[in-house]
Amino acid sequence: MPKRVLQGVVVSDKQNKTVVVKVERRYTHPLLKKTVRRTKNYHAHDEVGAFKVGDTVWIEESKPISKLKSWVVLEDAPKV
Repeated sequence: MPKRVLQGVVVSDKQNKTVVVKVERRYTHPLLKKTVRRTKNYHAHDEVGAFKVGDTVWIEESKPISKLKSWVVLEDAPKV
C-alpha cells in the first residue's frame, strides 16, 4: 500500500526537528451541496530544520516517530 502524501503550509517551527503543517481539504457537503473547507494540523519530522513558517511543503506518512509525529517532510516535492 503506498504512503499518503499531503500538501500543506508550515504554521509552527518552534519545536526541535518538528514542524506543524496545516493541511486543508475541500469537499462538497452532502445535504447543502456547498463546498466546505476543513483543516487539520499534522506534526511532521524535519531533521535539518530547513522549513520555516509560511513554507508550502509536502509531508509523507511514515512509521510513528514519537507520540504525535508519524509524518515526515519531503525534501523534494513530488510531481502531482
